[in-house]
Amino acid sequence: MTDTVVKPAGRLSLSRILVYALGTLPVSTLSVAMAVYLPPYLASHIGMGLVAIGAVWGTVRLVDLGVDPLIGVLMDRTRTPFGRYRVWLAAGTPILMLAVYMLFMAPVGIGSVYLGVWLFILYIGNSIMSLSHSAWRATLATAYDERSRVFGIVTAVGVLAAVSALVAPIVAGSLGLSSAQGIQAMGWMVILGAPFAVGIAVWFTPERINADLKSDRFPLLDYWDIVRKPEMIRLVLSQVALTLGPGWMSAMYIFTFRDVLGFTSAQATELLLIYVLAGVVGAPLTARFATHWSKHRALMFATTAYSLGLCAIFVFPRGSFAIGVPMMAWCGFMAAGFDLMVGAMMADVGDEIRLDQGKERISLLYALTTLASKVASAVAILLTYPLLAKLGYNAAEGAHNTDAAIHGLKLAFVLGPIVFVMLGGACFIGWRLDAKRHAGVRAALDARDAEFEANALRAAVPLAQAHVVLAAETEPS
Repeated sequence: MTDTVVKPAGRLSLSRILVYALGTLPVSTLSVAMAVYLPPYLASHIGMGLVAIGAVWGTVRLVDLGVDPLIGVLMDRTRTPFGRYRVWLAAGTPILMLAVYMLFMAPVGIGSVYLGVWLFILYIGNSIMSLSHSAWRATLATAYDERSRVFGIVTAVGVLAAVSALVAPIVAGSLGLSSAQGIQAMGWMVILGAPFAVGIAVWFTPERINADLKSDRFPLLDYWDIVRKPEMIRLVLSQVALTLGPGWMSAMYIFTFRDVLGFTSAQATELLLIYVLAGVVGAPLTARFATHWSKHRALMFATTAYSLGLCAIFVFPRGSFAIGVPMMAWCGFMAAGFDLMVGAMMADVGDEIRLDQGKERISLLYALTTLASKVASAVAILLTYPLLAKLGYNAAEGAHNTDAAIHGLKLAFVLGPIVFVMLGGACFIGWRLDAKRHAGVRAALDARDAEFEANALRAAVPLAQAHVVLAAETEPS
């Protein structure tokens, strides 16, 4: 295994980034399946009602809110020979695997309690794995532009993982399997692939553990300073909006493309595959754009372009697959930059906070954005499914829906995401933590870390000499 503590490097090799990126595969593979396919699967195949699914999903997300900050605090305080974040990533893997099995292979007729318990356990495992991998990434790349590059490559790898999940229903359909069996295949991909992907990542990727400075300051005051920091408020609010917008759209995607736009389930999956696959190109190019225009400007451009592309649905000919391809590719290309840029900017803010407080808080910072995502996801499901029921929409396969219900579904599908995504981009108007300011923060941090290591080395040498003298004095003549 590689050493746990390593010195920060300049430009990381592509091979090292790709090996590290394997750790994101289980969570990334699961993300699209959870957002797009599992709720409709529970409604259409398992037999749960829309209102019940929305209520359970929202309740679990709300109950789970306090878990992420607690995990983040514990991660930042962890220090083992195996590392700080690697040990958490490895520990979260079996939790996620078990919960995925219990949900994707759930028996027909499960109730709200079953769904609630296993959904909560799944989100615990998901939180542990996503938080540890994100915090680890922030210490792996420290320079402003290098972070954009690393985050872009890792996001592209995550997109490929999501694409592999989307291929499962298509392959299942070509083999004559049902749509339910295709969704179950997504679950098996996570269960069987997680231990191998995570094992390779944690074994071959080094981890830097930043030293914490001693302080007499009460920790709660440090946490309060983090919560009220203007940059943190912007990032958290943006994360809420940028999760709620696509999450709102994802919750209605299958219904809209099937009943509004006239596509079969297989065609809807293929278009979604194009949407996600476009992120393989969109993520690294957005990161490249950020190195020239800064991260916040790249994000604001992506949110505006995404919203404009989504408006094409108002002139979308029913059943026109050829026109659906460029629209989905455009939106997917732009959406790939949302979490990418927020995560990279959060790492920059983490450096600034560590400089001010002398302690590593990056896990907690990512926990706050994860918490924001969970709130948004809960609101997305909690609002959209009851809204569809109120509009008179029936989600059952083969059900007849009125023209008014179909029109309401179409408006809800488009207008919600546009409003929230544009708000997410607007959060960064006047953002000041650019490359120049971050360079100053990193210079101060690197100088302080070097001084700390030098002092520790000077303290260790006399101690080692004392042990030699003591051994000589006690050696029998």
